[in-house]
Amino acid sequence: MAKDTVAEIKTRLSITDIVSPYVKLNRAGRSMVGLCPFHKEKTGSFHVSPERGTWHCFGCGEGGDGFSFIEKIEGVDFKGALQLLAEKAGVQIEEYHGNREANDKRDRAREAMARAQLWYAAQFQGSAAEAYAKRRGLSEKTIKGWGLGSAPEGWRALLEAMSVEGFSVQELLVAGLVKEADGKPGTYYDRFRNRLMFPIRDAAGRVVAFTGRALAEDELAKYLNSPETELYRKSEILFGMDRAKDAVRTRGFSMLVEGQMDVLHCHQAGFENAVALSGTALTERHLGLMKRYSENLMLVLDADPAGFKATARSAALALAGGLRVKAARLPKGKDPADLLGEDAADFKARIVAAKPIVEFFLAELSESERDSHQLLRKAEGIVLPLIAAIPSPMEREHFVQVAARALGLSGEAVRESLGRLRRLAPDSGKVRLSQPNVGESDFPKGWGDVQARPARIVRAEQLLAILHAYPDTPLAERVKARYCQITEVDLPPAAAIPESVLFLTEQTFGEDPAESAADELLRAFELAVIREAYQSAVSDLRRAEASGDMPAIEQAQAKCANISARIAAIG
Repeated sequence: MAKDTVAEIKTRLSITDIVSPYVKLNRAGRSMVGLCPFHKEKTGSFHVSPERGTWHCFGCGEGGDGFSFIEKIEGVDFKGALQLLAEKAGVQIEEYHGNREANDKRDRAREAMARAQLWYAAQFQGSAAEAYAKRRGLSEKTIKGWGLGSAPEGWRALLEAMSVEGFSVQELLVAGLVKEADGKPGTYYDRFRNRLMFPIRDAAGRVVAFTGRALAEDELAKYLNSPETELYRKSEILFGMDRAKDAVRTRGFSMLVEGQMDVLHCHQAGFENAVALSGTALTERHLGLMKRYSENLMLVLDADPAGFKATARSAALALAGGLRVKAARLPKGKDPADLLGEDAADFKARIVAAKPIVEFFLAELSESERDSHQLLRKAEGIVLPLIAAIPSPMEREHFVQVAARALGLSGEAVRESLGRLRRLAPDSGKVRLSQPNVGESDFPKGWGDVQARPARIVRAEQLLAILHAYPDTPLAERVKARYCQITEVDLPPAAAIPESVLFLTEQTFGEDPAESAADELLRAFELAVIREAYQSAVSDLRRAEASGDMPAIEQAQAKCANISARIAAIG
């Protein structure tokens, strides 16, 4: 069962085994500390507890166990994290995907794709694919790093090679590597022939499909993609995301370009946050994947009518999903690969000058359309849907004002047109994206930040964290005794303590704290308890005064005086 597999993985892999390949960790008391991989920082606020098998960042508030770390850093769901960690730990997942037969089928498809990628790469040297790739300006490092390959012209070259390695025709069909000839049942041939091969990988870096770029000038299908399989869902995978995700985090935005060649040229030139679609339109799943790493998206698509249309469509979907969208302007007839090959500095300048998507289209329309009436009509058809897709009322109002200034209109006129558009399309701006994983609750980042919670609750949580972090120590015994005395209970509650509080406790008190280290905190806790009791006594007094009950009034007054004296004694 999956539950048993999780337990076995946790037995074999420590939290440091899981995190250290991604984060350089240094010992700091009981914790390991490093720079958080999920946001920019110069001073390490990312803490790992080897004892508890957990991690927490005080900078961005993220935290969890080894599985949640892999989910976030690799951009996979729990199933994907389980698979990755099982492979790392050497644990077999028997029943996870339903049955052994289904597991074996999927594993064979993965093996077939991995072997096919190596075979295509082995055919590359001296091929027409190599000549084309180098003519397009790809370096040897890029070619090898991305695992580019060549599909020969022969009809059955891959099929025969894979058959020799023990793969059946059915397994190659399942992987999408071969096809059955139309009208000739039982006759099979290679899906990709005479093409430059781009491996498509999932977020974990495993080859799941291919795109083949035709090398023959008369080939009708310039680009050919693998069919959808159990491993490959076009609506869920972005080309290059396995290599781009770290740069997306550090640079703070995803860069969506037109195709595979554009992605390779971007990465080769240092724009390593570039990704592309593979034979499909942008989907909510694509956006959800990008949103795991950053909520900012830059569109760098071709500057032809089709490119502008794709930009507008993608932007509206992304805005509705809560992303902030910019677009960079390319010269007409140039794609990123062309421009980077000719003038990388110009490309960089255009990226720096990218505009919020509403402003981008307003500028494009104003430049291309001189007729004021046509300009308004086109703005109403292109720009207003973008504004309507923005979920935030404040951001929407900002761009209403931007559009009004650009078009020489009043804000009210734009608002009225926008209202009519939203009435005609009531679902506009309501695209739902899967939300990024969060913890069970939002905990304070520091002890001074009570986030509207009563001081008594915050201080109690801190004291209970000491009992968890330093069991069987003189400090814990002192805290336990005073806690029970202050609250008049026999034993402290066995409450679940947030990881953020546990990490902060260890950071505050160090590795071997003195018995008296928490005395100031105990004093603050006692004051909070007494003050809460005083507020309750004052409420009782007011109720008694309202009812005119003299015995109750005198009793409440005495209680208030007694508590006031205790507060004064503590100081």
